[in-house]
Amino acid sequence: MTTLVLGGNGQLGQELLRALAPSGPVVATTRTGRLPDGSACEIADFNRPELLPALLDSVQPSVVVNAAAYTAVDRAEQDVEAAFTANAIAPGVIARWCATRGVPLVHYSTDYVFDGQGHRPYHEDDLTAPLGVYGTSKRDGEDAVRAAGGRHLIFRTSWVYASHGANFLRTMLRLGAERPRLRVVADQIGTPTPAILIAEFTARALQHPDQLSGTWHLTASGQTSWHGFAEAIFDEAVAMGLLTQRPEVEAISSADYPTPARRPAWSVLDNHAIQRAFGVELPRWEDGLRRVMAQLAARDEA
Repeated sequence: MTTLVLGGNGQLGQELLRALAPSGPVVATTRTGRLPDGSACEIADFNRPELLPALLDSVQPSVVVNAAAYTAVDRAEQDVEAAFTANAIAPGVIARWCATRGVPLVHYSTDYVFDGQGHRPYHEDDLTAPLGVYGTSKRDGEDAVRAAGGRHLIFRTSWVYASHGANFLRTMLRLGAERPRLRVVADQIGTPTPAILIAEFTARALQHPDQLSGTWHLTASGQTSWHGFAEAIFDEAVAMGLLTQRPEVEAISSADYPTPARRPAWSVLDNHAIQRAFGVELPRWEDGLRRVMAQLAARDEA
């Protein structure tokens, strides 16, 4: 039972390689053919989807997990073709290969498929209405995976972070060590979700005896703003000795921090359906943060 992980160098991909390893052989891919530790892996260039079937034919995986994506939200507004190639066309190619061979496909999507105008957590069957290129390309990728007709597990997630890679947590810790005062957006609401939670759930979902197929919202539980997330990060960082002083965090509006791509103001995804379907309880975002911060503290001590 060989599992192919596409995008093995991303923050989610790295956690997937660890979480899936106990289940059997795992083959990783990156665009360069190198993993972050310098070791060699397979090459998968999502800018050239026509090459992906040859890779799949060579590996002959029993399961495909697609953690590769174009995630530069602002740059996507100008780099439209690249975003759609990686996020919509390539997943369709992979899904059709999997469907014709009976290979299950795990594919990750995003809260950006919604317009953020809601006032209750989004359900899986709520109408999608992306605000920009990134969200539209991810929505089209979902559609391509479903249209292929094979067994698929599409997991929408949000505000993903890890103890490694480029993400909000690591940016806050870096800036918090450099500056006594930071300004962080307080009118965008979502659920910070650790990559390790997504990876461990994926491993468990692939072992589920009912061979489920569909779309689910995979996030931690609860909600906060980016400002609230930053405050919690600094509280934990000081408590764990990762920062000697806690910076002041000023709450600002999205209008005070303009970006090329519009962000959903409300990104909370209802995760009750996935908990019922797979018989799990997803932890609160605060618990996930403490776990990742503990990883960082242990790394510092080592």
